[in-house]
Amino acid sequence: MTDRLRGLYAITPESPDGARLLADVEAALTGGCRLVQYRDKTSLAPERVARAQALRRLTLAHDARLVINDDMALAFLVKADGVHLGREDGNLAAARAILGPTRLLGASCYADFSAAQRAAAAGADYIAFGAVYPSPTKPNAVSAAVDLFFRANSALTVPSCAIGGITLDNAPALIAAGADLLAVITDLFSAPDIAARAAAYQRLFEKAQP
Repeated sequence: MTDRLRGLYAITPESPDGARLLADVEAALTGGCRLVQYRDKTSLAPERVARAQALRRLTLAHDARLVINDDMALAFLVKADGVHLGREDGNLAAARAILGPTRLLGASCYADFSAAQRAAAAGADYIAFGAVYPSPTKPNAVSAAVDLFFRANSALTVPSCAIGGITLDNAPALIAAGADLLAVITDLFSAPDIAARAAAYQRLFEKAQP
C-alpha cells in the first residue's frame, strides 16, 4: 500500500440485530475510524451478504476501508477493500495473488514473530499480534507480549496491529511500543457514545505521531 495504515481498526461484534450493528459502525465512522473489519461467525450467508453490502456503502460514504474476515468470496462480492486471514484460513501468497496489488491483505500472527516475518514476505499489508490483553471475545486466546511491536517496528516494513482486550487506558502503551493499528471490539462498541470513543482512540494516534 502507498499509505501506511495507522489508527483505530474497528472489528464488528457478533450481533443478532443487523440494524443496530450498522448504526454502531456508522457511529464509529462518524468518530473518525477509517478501517472496519466485518467479522461474523454466526449469521447465515444471506444475512452476511446483506450486512457486508450495507457496510460497504457506509464505509464508502465515510471514505473508509472495509476488510472482510476470513471470506475471500464475500470480499469480492461486495467489492471490499481487502480480507483478513487467520492461521487456518488459507495460503497468504495465494491470497495475495488472487487479491491483486491494490486490495488489503491482513494476517493474524498471534504471538509468533516468525509467522509475522513469513506473512510480510508473502505479501501481507499488515500483521496482527494478539491477544495483547485478556479478551472477552476470545478468552482462551494465546497471550502476545508487547515487545512484539518493538520487534516488528524495527525488523518489518509492514504495519503491525494489536488486538485483544484493548481499552483507552492500555492503548497508549501499545502505540508507544510501535503498534500502528489498534483492533478494538468491546471497548468501542460497548461504549455509551461510540462516536466519542472512536474519536478518543484517534486522538491517541494524533498525540503520538510516528
